[in-house]
Amino acid sequence: MSDVPANLRYTREHEWVRTEADGTVTLGITDHAQHQLGELVYVELPEAGRRLAAGAALAEVESTKAASDVYAPVSGEVLAVNDALATAPELVNSSPYGDGWLVRLKPDQAADVAALLDAAAYTRVVADDQH
Repeated sequence: MSDVPANLRYTREHEWVRTEADGTVTLGITDHAQHQLGELVYVELPEAGRRLAAGAALAEVESTKAASDVYAPVSGEVLAVNDALATAPELVNSSPYGDGWLVRLKPDQAADVAALLDAAAYTRVVADDQH
């Protein structure tokens, strides 16, 4: 079973969201998603300052198996991107909830984050995917 930290929020598309102390959110792809993709070889991230709508493609990840879009779980402004991924995309595989984060956003509405899946609900999504 994939690692599903209880302190995060999740999407059905396998993104995770962590609310920071200042109200911003950090997001990335889940342990389950990185296992499905395989070894990442390239990550394309948006520019800081870009506005994203919930559900819009925010990044592209390429692995030895496939290329996949990563979608914005909430609307907001990109405050920072994980520049380390330009030269070390494998950080997403080795540390999906730590050093492999993708972007930091200022969400338009904090309530949108709260409306995402909790760990228990996301665990059910992963279980359903495996059947």
